[in-house]
Amino acid sequence: MALIANSPTVVRATNVSKRFVIRKEKSLKERIVNFGRSQKHKDDFWALRDVSFDITAGTTIGLVGANGSGKSTLLKVLGGIIQPNTGTVERRGRLAALLELGAGFHPDLTGRENVYLNSAILGLSRKQTDEYFQSIVDFSEIEEFIDTQVKFYSSGMYVRLAFAIAVHVDPDILLVDEVLAVGDEPFQEKCMNKIKEFQTEGRTIILVSHSAGQVEELCDRVVVLSHGNVVFDGAAAEGIHALRESFDH
Repeated sequence: MALIANSPTVVRATNVSKRFVIRKEKSLKERIVNFGRSQKHKDDFWALRDVSFDITAGTTIGLVGANGSGKSTLLKVLGGIIQPNTGTVERRGRLAALLELGAGFHPDLTGRENVYLNSAILGLSRKQTDEYFQSIVDFSEIEEFIDTQVKFYSSGMYVRLAFAIAVHVDPDILLVDEVLAVGDEPFQEKCMNKIKEFQTEGRTIILVSHSAGQVEELCDRVVVLSHGNVVFDGAAAEGIHALRESFDH
Protein backbone atom coordinates (compact mmCIF):
# COMPACT_ATOMS: atom_id res chain seq x y z
CA MET A 1 0.00 0.00 0.00
CA ALA A 2 1.44 3.33 -1.01
CA LEU A 3 1.51 6.02 1.66
CA ILE A 4 0.33 9.53 0.90
CA ALA A 5 3.28 11.87 0.50
CA ASN A 6 3.73 14.34 3.34
CA SER A 7 0.92 12.75 5.35
CA PRO A 8 0.25 14.47 8.69
CA THR A 9 0.96 12.72 11.98
CA VAL A 10 -2.31 11.58 13.57
CA VAL A 11 -0.93 9.69 16.61
CA ARG A 12 2.28 10.49 18.47
CA ALA A 13 3.54 8.44 21.43
CA THR A 14 6.44 9.98 23.34
CA ASN A 15 8.32 7.99 26.02
CA VAL A 16 5.17 6.13 27.06
CA SER A 17 5.47 3.82 30.08
CA LYS A 18 2.67 2.00 31.90
CA ARG A 19 2.95 0.29 35.27
CA PHE A 20 0.48 -2.11 36.87
CA VAL A 21 0.63 -3.16 40.51
CA ILE A 22 0.41 -6.94 40.93
CA ARG A 23 -0.78 -8.04 44.36
CA LYS A 24 0.69 -11.25 45.81
CA GLU A 25 -2.17 -12.09 48.16
CA LYS A 26 -4.16 -15.11 47.04
CA SER A 27 -7.27 -14.54 49.17
CA LEU A 28 -9.46 -11.74 50.49
CA LYS A 29 -8.35 -12.60 54.03
CA GLU A 30 -4.67 -12.08 53.10
CA ARG A 31 -5.52 -8.74 51.50
CA ILE A 32 -7.28 -7.56 54.67
CA VAL A 33 -4.44 -8.75 56.93
CA ASN A 34 -1.80 -7.07 54.76
CA PHE A 35 -3.79 -3.89 54.05
CA GLY A 36 -1.64 -0.79 54.42
CA ARG A 37 1.54 -2.75 55.12
CA SER A 38 4.85 -2.56 53.29
CA GLN A 39 5.31 -2.94 49.56
CA LYS A 40 6.57 -6.53 49.94
CA HIS A 41 3.10 -7.88 49.13
CA LYS A 42 3.02 -6.01 45.81
CA ASP A 43 5.03 -6.18 42.61
CA ASP A 44 5.36 -3.52 39.95
CA PHE A 45 4.79 -4.83 36.44
CA TRP A 46 5.89 -2.49 33.66
CA ALA A 47 3.69 -3.35 30.68
CA LEU A 48 5.30 -0.59 28.58
CA ARG A 49 8.68 1.10 28.87
CA ASP A 50 9.61 4.33 27.04
CA VAL A 51 7.66 3.59 23.86
CA SER A 52 7.92 6.31 21.20
CA PHE A 53 6.72 6.49 17.60
CA ASP A 54 4.63 8.57 15.21
CA ILE A 55 1.78 7.25 13.04
CA THR A 56 0.94 9.14 9.87
CA ALA A 57 -2.48 9.42 8.26
CA GLY A 58 -3.37 6.58 5.90
CA THR A 59 -1.05 4.04 7.56
CA THR A 60 -2.11 0.56 8.63
CA ILE A 61 0.17 -0.40 11.50
CA GLY A 62 0.31 -3.79 13.22
CA LEU A 63 1.22 -4.09 16.90
CA VAL A 64 2.54 -7.61 17.46
CA GLY A 65 4.37 -9.58 20.12
CA ALA A 66 4.11 -12.60 22.40
CA ASN A 67 1.42 -12.79 25.08
CA GLY A 68 2.26 -10.24 27.78
CA SER A 69 4.45 -8.15 25.47
CA GLY A 70 2.34 -5.02 26.01
CA LYS A 71 0.61 -4.69 22.63
CA SER A 72 -2.98 -4.55 23.92
CA THR A 73 -1.93 -2.18 26.70
CA LEU A 74 -0.29 0.05 24.11
CA LEU A 75 -3.43 0.03 21.97
CA LYS A 76 -5.52 1.11 24.98
CA VAL A 77 -3.04 3.89 25.81
CA LEU A 78 -3.06 5.10 22.18
CA GLY A 79 -6.87 5.14 22.31
CA GLY A 80 -7.02 7.05 25.60
CA ILE A 81 -8.73 4.12 27.34
CA ILE A 82 -5.99 4.03 29.99
CA GLN A 83 -3.46 6.70 30.88
CA PRO A 84 0.32 6.11 30.88
CA ASN A 85 2.33 6.58 34.09
CA THR A 86 4.90 8.57 32.17
CA GLY A 87 5.06 10.01 28.66
CA THR A 88 2.36 11.44 26.42
CA VAL A 89 0.07 10.41 23.58
CA GLU A 90 -1.27 12.99 21.12
CA ARG A 91 -4.15 12.16 18.76
CA ARG A 92 -5.76 13.99 15.88
CA GLY A 93 -9.18 13.17 14.39
CA ARG A 94 -12.13 10.98 15.40
CA LEU A 95 -11.11 7.65 16.87
CA ALA A 96 -13.16 4.44 17.09
CA ALA A 97 -11.90 1.43 19.05
CA LEU A 98 -12.69 -2.28 18.95
CA LEU A 99 -10.99 -3.60 22.06
CA GLU A 100 -11.86 -6.51 24.34
CA LEU A 101 -15.22 -8.14 23.84
CA GLY A 102 -18.11 -5.96 24.93
CA ALA A 103 -15.98 -2.97 25.93
CA GLY A 104 -18.10 0.14 25.73
CA PHE A 105 -21.39 -1.76 25.88
CA HIS A 106 -23.74 -1.47 28.87
CA PRO A 107 -24.99 -5.02 29.52
CA ASP A 108 -28.45 -3.95 30.73
CA LEU A 109 -29.13 -1.84 27.64
CA THR A 110 -30.44 -3.26 24.38
CA GLY A 111 -28.43 -3.40 21.20
CA ARG A 112 -30.38 -0.41 19.89
CA GLU A 113 -29.69 1.64 23.04
CA ASN A 114 -25.99 0.73 22.93
CA VAL A 115 -25.76 1.89 19.31
CA TYR A 116 -27.01 5.33 20.36
CA LEU A 117 -24.87 5.39 23.51
CA ASN A 118 -21.66 4.45 21.68
CA SER A 119 -22.34 6.83 18.83
CA ALA A 120 -22.91 9.69 21.30
CA ILE A 121 -19.61 8.87 23.07
CA LEU A 122 -17.88 9.00 19.68
CA GLY A 123 -19.31 12.46 19.02
CA LEU A 124 -22.29 11.77 16.74
CA SER A 125 -25.57 13.60 17.18
CA ARG A 126 -28.81 11.65 17.54
CA LYS A 127 -29.79 12.76 14.03
CA GLN A 128 -26.51 11.42 12.60
CA THR A 129 -27.02 8.11 14.43
CA ASP A 130 -30.58 7.93 13.07
CA GLU A 131 -29.09 8.16 9.57
CA TYR A 132 -26.50 5.42 10.24
CA PHE A 133 -28.70 3.16 12.37
CA GLN A 134 -30.17 0.87 9.70
CA SER A 135 -26.78 0.48 8.00
CA ILE A 136 -25.28 -0.52 11.36
CA VAL A 137 -28.02 -3.11 11.93
CA ASP A 138 -27.76 -4.44 8.38
CA PHE A 139 -23.98 -4.80 8.62
CA SER A 140 -24.19 -6.55 12.00
CA GLU A 141 -26.81 -9.02 10.73
CA ILE A 142 -28.45 -9.22 14.18
CA GLU A 143 -31.65 -7.28 13.49
CA GLU A 144 -33.89 -9.80 15.30
CA PHE A 145 -31.86 -9.24 18.51
CA ILE A 146 -31.37 -5.47 18.28
CA ASP A 147 -33.97 -4.83 21.03
CA THR A 148 -32.55 -7.53 23.33
CA GLN A 149 -30.27 -6.62 26.26
CA VAL A 150 -26.70 -7.20 25.14
CA LYS A 151 -25.91 -9.28 28.25
CA PHE A 152 -27.78 -12.07 26.46
CA TYR A 153 -25.64 -11.75 23.29
CA SER A 154 -23.15 -14.39 22.22
CA SER A 155 -19.53 -13.32 21.72
CA GLY A 156 -20.11 -13.34 17.96
CA MET A 157 -23.12 -11.01 18.27
CA TYR A 158 -21.11 -8.63 20.47
CA VAL A 159 -18.38 -8.40 17.85
CA ARG A 160 -20.81 -7.98 14.98
CA LEU A 161 -22.52 -5.03 16.63
CA ALA A 162 -19.31 -3.45 17.96
CA PHE A 163 -17.59 -3.66 14.57
CA ALA A 164 -20.67 -2.32 12.78
CA ILE A 165 -20.80 0.72 15.09
CA ALA A 166 -17.06 1.40 14.83
CA VAL A 167 -16.96 1.41 11.03
CA HIS A 168 -20.11 3.52 10.64
CA VAL A 169 -19.18 6.49 12.85
CA ASP A 170 -16.82 7.84 10.18
CA PRO A 171 -13.57 7.41 12.17
CA ASP A 172 -10.26 8.91 11.06
CA ILE A 173 -8.45 6.31 13.20
CA LEU A 174 -9.66 2.75 13.83
CA LEU A 175 -8.15 0.65 16.64
CA VAL A 176 -8.72 -3.12 16.39
CA ASP A 177 -7.65 -5.65 19.04
CA GLU A 178 -7.98 -9.32 18.04
CA VAL A 179 -11.75 -9.06 17.59
CA LEU A 180 -11.48 -10.33 14.02
CA ALA A 181 -10.57 -13.72 15.50
CA VAL A 182 -14.14 -13.99 16.85
CA GLY A 183 -17.20 -14.78 14.76
CA ASP A 184 -17.83 -16.97 11.75
CA GLU A 185 -15.72 -16.97 8.60
CA PRO A 186 -18.14 -15.03 6.35
CA PHE A 187 -18.36 -12.20 8.89
CA GLN A 188 -14.57 -12.14 9.37
CA GLU A 189 -14.22 -11.78 5.59
CA LYS A 190 -16.80 -8.98 5.63
CA CYS A 191 -14.78 -7.17 8.32
CA MET A 192 -11.54 -7.62 6.39
CA ASN A 193 -13.17 -6.19 3.28
CA LYS A 194 -14.39 -3.19 5.28
CA ILE A 195 -10.89 -2.60 6.64
CA LYS A 196 -9.49 -2.72 3.10
CA GLU A 197 -12.16 -0.22 2.03
CA PHE A 198 -11.01 2.06 4.87
CA GLN A 199 -7.44 1.72 3.62
CA THR A 200 -8.38 2.87 0.13
CA GLU A 201 -10.16 5.85 1.71
CA GLY A 202 -6.91 6.85 3.44
CA ARG A 203 -7.99 6.16 7.00
CA THR A 204 -5.51 5.14 9.70
CA ILE A 205 -5.77 1.66 11.22
CA ILE A 206 -3.89 0.33 14.26
CA LEU A 207 -4.27 -3.43 14.56
CA VAL A 208 -3.32 -5.97 17.22
CA SER A 209 -3.32 -9.50 15.89
CA HIS A 210 -1.71 -12.88 16.55
CA SER A 211 -2.23 -13.82 12.90
CA ALA A 212 1.02 -13.26 10.99
CA GLY A 213 -0.86 -13.78 7.70
CA GLN A 214 -3.44 -11.14 8.61
CA VAL A 215 -0.73 -8.66 9.60
CA GLU A 216 1.24 -9.22 6.39
CA GLU A 217 -1.91 -8.89 4.29
CA LEU A 218 -3.20 -5.71 5.91
CA CYS A 219 -0.26 -3.79 7.38
CA ASP A 220 2.34 -1.63 5.70
CA ARG A 221 4.21 -1.18 8.99
CA VAL A 222 4.76 -3.40 12.02
CA VAL A 223 5.85 -2.56 15.56
CA VAL A 224 7.12 -5.58 17.50
CA LEU A 225 6.94 -5.44 21.30
CA SER A 226 8.81 -7.63 23.75
CA HIS A 227 8.46 -7.20 27.54
CA GLY A 228 7.04 -3.71 27.03
CA ASN A 229 9.84 -2.51 24.76
CA VAL A 230 9.77 -1.79 21.03
CA VAL A 231 12.26 -4.21 19.45
CA PHE A 232 11.36 -3.52 15.80
CA ASP A 233 9.55 -0.81 13.85
CA GLY A 234 9.47 -1.14 10.09
CA ALA A 235 8.14 -3.01 7.06
CA ALA A 236 5.58 -5.79 7.63
CA ALA A 237 7.52 -8.76 6.22
CA GLU A 238 10.65 -7.85 8.22
CA GLY A 239 8.46 -7.25 11.26
CA ILE A 240 7.03 -10.77 11.13
CA HIS A 241 10.59 -12.13 10.97
CA ALA A 242 11.55 -9.96 13.98
CA LEU A 243 8.44 -11.21 15.82
CA ARG A 244 9.48 -14.84 15.37
CA GLU A 245 12.98 -14.01 16.56
CA SER A 246 11.53 -12.29 19.66
CA PHE A 247 9.85 -15.57 20.69
CA ASP A 248 13.32 -17.03 21.28
CA HIS A 249 14.24 -14.38 23.86
